[in-house]
Amino acid sequence: MSSNIDIQKFYNYEINKNRYAVIAQAEFGPQILRIATEVQELKAQGETVYDFTVGDFMPAQFRIPKFLQEKIKKAIDDGETHYPPGKGVLSLRKAVQSMYSRKFGMDFPLDSFVIASGARPLLYSLYRAVVDPGDKVIYAVPSWNNHYYVHLFSANGIAIQADRETRFLPTKEAIQPHIKDATLIVLNSPLNPSGTVFSKEALEGICDMVLEENQRRSPEQKPLYIAYDQIYWQITFGDFEHYSPVDLRPELAPFTVLIDGVSKSYAGTGLRVGWAAAPPDIAAKMVSSFGHSGCWAPRAEQVGVAEFLNNETEVVKHQKEFNNGVHARLELIYKHLNGMKDEGFPIDAIEPMGAIYLSVYFGIVGKTTKSGRVLTDNEEARKYLLERTGLAAIPFYAFGSDKIGWFRFSVGSVSIKDINEVMPKLREALNEIEF
Repeated sequence: MSSNIDIQKFYNYEINKNRYAVIAQAEFGPQILRIATEVQELKAQGETVYDFTVGDFMPAQFRIPKFLQEKIKKAIDDGETHYPPGKGVLSLRKAVQSMYSRKFGMDFPLDSFVIASGARPLLYSLYRAVVDPGDKVIYAVPSWNNHYYVHLFSANGIAIQADRETRFLPTKEAIQPHIKDATLIVLNSPLNPSGTVFSKEALEGICDMVLEENQRRSPEQKPLYIAYDQIYWQITFGDFEHYSPVDLRPELAPFTVLIDGVSKSYAGTGLRVGWAAAPPDIAAKMVSSFGHSGCWAPRAEQVGVAEFLNNETEVVKHQKEFNNGVHARLELIYKHLNGMKDEGFPIDAIEPMGAIYLSVYFGIVGKTTKSGRVLTDNEEARKYLLERTGLAAIPFYAFGSDKIGWFRFSVGSVSIKDINEVMPKLREALNEIEF
């Protein structure tokens, strides 16, 4: 019997950029995933790591709703395993339509709703539908991956550096100088990475500005669109509320695409079910993109999610338990950090408002440890905290921000016990730095 052919030997060629398309030559992977991969390697080596990195949920901490799990299993048993319709399974589109009517008081036509395998394909297909090479796309940083989408579509990205004073969210005043001839403004609230939300007044200002700009443009000009990522909208705390452009200014509906899904509010990152509420003509163009990329959500998951969303009792039960668990973790970290701040350590944190994140500032960049190690930049500060305490977090530079010392803490993978264990270690590590 002949031996197998060793294919690897045929891959021993010199790699050069001419093998790739021009756009692929400049592509670069997300910094978040690079850091997360490093963390996973440490865990595989048996190291103790307190993982505040990826915006995901470990089942040991947060599971999808049991009712949803059962309905997905039933859909598989019932044979719901063939191709779904391009727009999405009708029952799910109707369920989302009904939920938005109940929760927001907004009655979208059914043709506004499209289903995809998570929020990312929706954002990608929206770019594909409205952004041409060279078009101006405005977004604030820190934010999730906007600069990659701009690169993929050869757009002219305008990154607005936001800061603590504005909750790391863009303002009307910051956007206004760039709005002329812009095609798309990308907004996210509650915000990844900061865990902050737009105030009603701040978002109203941006909405009115977009309305005025579109009134100024002629019918021959492309309008100014808003991509509004509200994937975390069901996770808000205390008196902080979620607002969307369309519920504040319904006349923005022809220019706004709401992006949403099960990934965050229902801990279903691996289910890959997302949806958009868009102007029907834009929705149709987005669906055309799905047809070529095949990024439909799995049919059984769509059927199960529809059953879940239509059961308001189960949704409310899950949301209460889930939000309480997320909030308890964020508040505990916030309490520990404020205690260290009161002791005089150079720490700051923003009160938890929404999502699964906390914005944390460590004033250690440029400082020297008592052993002589210089923490020259954010990356060195990150490595020091990881090596000294096992605490893994994501610096804001991974989200395009130039703000020194700010980190994102994500709580989807940690327990209350983990937080109480790592915080004293963090205090010890800070105590070893010369301030």
